[in-house]
Amino acid sequence: MEIQTPDWVKHAVFYQIFPDRFARSQRSRDSFLNNSNLEAWDAPPTLQGYKGGDLWGVLEELDYIQSLGVNAIYFTPIFQSASNHRYHTHDYYQVDPMLGGNQALRVLIDAAHARNMKIVLDGVFNHSSRGFFFFHDVLENGSNSPWVNWFKIQDWPLAPYDGSLPANYDAWAGIRSLPTFNHDHPDVKEYIMKIAEYWLEFGIDGWRLDVPYDIKTPGFWQEFRQRVKGINPDAYIVGEIWSDAREWLDGTQFDGVMNYLFNEATIAFAVGDRIVLELVESQSYYPYPALDAAGYAAKIHSILELYPWEIQLTQLNVLSSHDTARLISIADGDQASVELCNLLLFTFPGAPSIYYGDEVGLPGAIDPDCRRVFPPESDWNPKILNTHKQLIAIRQNYPALRIGKYQVLYAKETVYVFARILESEELIIAVNVGTETITVNLDCSSLQSQPNQVLFGNGEIIWKEENVCLIIPPRSGLILG
Repeated sequence: MEIQTPDWVKHAVFYQIFPDRFARSQRSRDSFLNNSNLEAWDAPPTLQGYKGGDLWGVLEELDYIQSLGVNAIYFTPIFQSASNHRYHTHDYYQVDPMLGGNQALRVLIDAAHARNMKIVLDGVFNHSSRGFFFFHDVLENGSNSPWVNWFKIQDWPLAPYDGSLPANYDAWAGIRSLPTFNHDHPDVKEYIMKIAEYWLEFGIDGWRLDVPYDIKTPGFWQEFRQRVKGINPDAYIVGEIWSDAREWLDGTQFDGVMNYLFNEATIAFAVGDRIVLELVESQSYYPYPALDAAGYAAKIHSILELYPWEIQLTQLNVLSSHDTARLISIADGDQASVELCNLLLFTFPGAPSIYYGDEVGLPGAIDPDCRRVFPPESDWNPKILNTHKQLIAIRQNYPALRIGKYQVLYAKETVYVFARILESEELIIAVNVGTETITVNLDCSSLQSQPNQVLFGNGEIIWKEENVCLIIPPRSGLILG
């Protein structure tokens, strides 16, 4: 079968927003939200406190987001929920009133589309919450509830709050507040498909799927794809899979996954032994132990061999997210590590994704600290911001960086060099993660051209016929075009 993925994703740069923490609008709030019990905006985030960020705030920041060169936004969940992260869904048809309700999403989608920006929402379809109407009915009416078979009930009575008693129902990761759907029930399946269709008809451009590996019902994700693509053939379906995702990337289910395999290899190489181990050891990815250039080349080769090329081009490539510590904290504040990681991110096949605030050097340890509010301009790191803007502009200017083939030219010790090639357009990207200036001589006979303009970074280049001599300063990289 011919695999088809949405063309726009191959040319997208995503910005991931955690809505409670990005921007709080000055727009007058509904009367019942005027005196909300909100945490101070600039206080450290807590597991249960709300900051009051909203979609109106995002709307007011679209100029800033667009100024980065971003053309797609992925929102963590926005539907009505009793948690600041909104992975506990109460109502899949209502945008949380604290975020501005359905009206705010309507205005935001229209404004984004007017700027040729896409909007992707988070679909939490494996589990709901204790406050979800159907589960609440089961809590009230027990075995008499019409919805009792929508969930996986083992015994009575249910204990949704008392940890000293057996919960007696399946919940995600054993967390009582997240009752798992019974996806084998045809009504549950249809309910979820209808939600997906409803918001696509509303105007969203795709779904990021939370823990999709936990839905084991045969044919579920195949039908999901058919229904989604039936509404919008260009809709993006991206799954949260942290490891080898071949099972879901056969062309019949997802267009891509959050590419933590790229993330862990890149951090292990570019950050190396500067990594703060306690920020990554408890997580589901392994950006350690440190890799040398040959080890990185081997990892990248294996990643690029895993999936069909059409799927590689629509992977969602991340350096950090709402589920990980932030890159600058993982790198113990080392700015060169951050710049090297981003150089590798923005020159890799697939859609790069920036976790809000990473582009200005926002720190953060593991959850909830990685979900801090977007900082005021006085706290931005202008050098990191400038690096992001430069790299995004170069990526947008050169199709080879988006859809060109990826060819490793050199990988020894601390130096990794590769080319991105699209017909006659050829770029060379060179990275030196070491602490000393390195000179390398490359055989570039496989290239048609001799890229000799430094588009990014610094270093010296000397071409001699089909060979190039690169002199790369320590902890730096460059792009030649």
